Amino acid sequence: MLKRLFKLLSSSSTSGTSVERQEHQIVLNQLSPAAIKVCSGLQQAGYQAYIVGGGIRDSLLEAKPKDFDVATDATPEQVRQVFRSSRIIGRRFKIVHVRFGREIIEVTTFRGHHEQGKARDAVQSEQGLLLRDNVYGDLESDAVRRDFTINALYYDPISQTLIDFTQGLRDIESRTLRIIGDASERYREDPVRMLRAARFAAKLGFNIEPATADPIYTQGELLDHIPSARLFEEVLKLMLGGCATATVASLEKYDLFRHLFPGVSPIADASPFNRQVIDLVCVNTDKRIRQGKRVTPAFIFAAFLWLPLQAEIERLIKAGMKPGEAKNAAISGVISQQLTRTAIPKRFLMPMRDIWFLQYGLEKRQGKRCFSTLEHQRFRAAYDFLLLREDAGENHNGAGRWWTEFQDADEARQQELLDTVKTQGSKEPRKRPRRRRPKKAPPAE
Repeated sequence: MLKRLFKLLSSSSTSGTSVERQEHQIVLNQLSPAAIKVCSGLQQAGYQAYIVGGGIRDSLLEAKPKDFDVATDATPEQVRQVFRSSRIIGRRFKIVHVRFGREIIEVTTFRGHHEQGKARDAVQSEQGLLLRDNVYGDLESDAVRRDFTINALYYDPISQTLIDFTQGLRDIESRTLRIIGDASERYREDPVRMLRAARFAAKLGFNIEPATADPIYTQGELLDHIPSARLFEEVLKLMLGGCATATVASLEKYDLFRHLFPGVSPIADASPFNRQVIDLVCVNTDKRIRQGKRVTPAFIFAAFLWLPLQAEIERLIKAGMKPGEAKNAAISGVISQQLTRTAIPKRFLMPMRDIWFLQYGLEKRQGKRCFSTLEHQRFRAAYDFLLLREDAGENHNGAGRWWTEFQDADEARQQELLDTVKTQGSKEPRKRPRRRRPKKAPPAE
């Protein structure tokens, strides 16, 4: 079907191509009913409205579409008047969330060129970053304001017509990721587009064409100007999309990973174990998502930051700090460094700390403390991370296997397992406490 579309577009004009429903394979009942209702409601009110972006791209790729955004010539305030169950959000880019039951459809007004708007509507930083972009335009100007050609395809679910201004259909056919406009300028406007390029290339198996890829190598530093809260959300998209392994490889290929995890990147390849930890976190995350299991960001951040955490603990102990103090200081330092790049909400910070501290209890398996460890609300996540560390090559005298059996054993078997740990511990020579000479009494005056 895409080959037929490609032939159709070969003779089309560059001002935009309309593809009728008999010429494309988008199936209406595969799209979001809520998005269709939004388009219908806006069109009945006299506005243009199209489903745009990832949902249309994925439909053309015969993948299960997930994201259904709507673009319209109605202003946010006008959209709000059409749908009572809606609200305007955002200052940098004003958008409208329209709610239908549990589903929320994101509605944006057609973007225009910056020179068309007033100074207060389009604001850029000294680095070229768009701080505000609420200049409105028409359908064609909106198309060229989008990031990649494959995301600039507009579908009218009422007439079932597909509109392409940027030859996105050709790029889908050739599996090419191409930015719209000058790549360097578009990355300066929004550096997160570089992360999106790496993510889409990994997710879709597309090749990033050279003019889109080359500037990424030299403009990664622009990510340092992005608010940490926004980068945290981007990390979730990168890691929780079901292709974390390929995505991290893509980030490292384009030298972007270090801008998200500055403490991890320098030591990721310092040893086979470090590399294996990164790889296994990604593999396990992808596996859990395929199985429909929950993945918490706390586990991903705890696993990635474990590497710089251990390096910092070792450094502080060598500098003369006691082990307990070194652990606490290292945890604070590693988290503080990461927070300069990606915000981590408090609801994830405490679980991260728990996962780290539980590692030491899981390794030592000390008597009755094993029962309190087993009852800890973070036990499962900490246990999974212990298994991952052992899979990566760490040796903890079978601690992972021991905990696997201990957590499901009856009381008698649990006691036997505790006795085996005591026996193993008794074979190790105990360090005798160092005797200190009593201080001499001061001479009598």
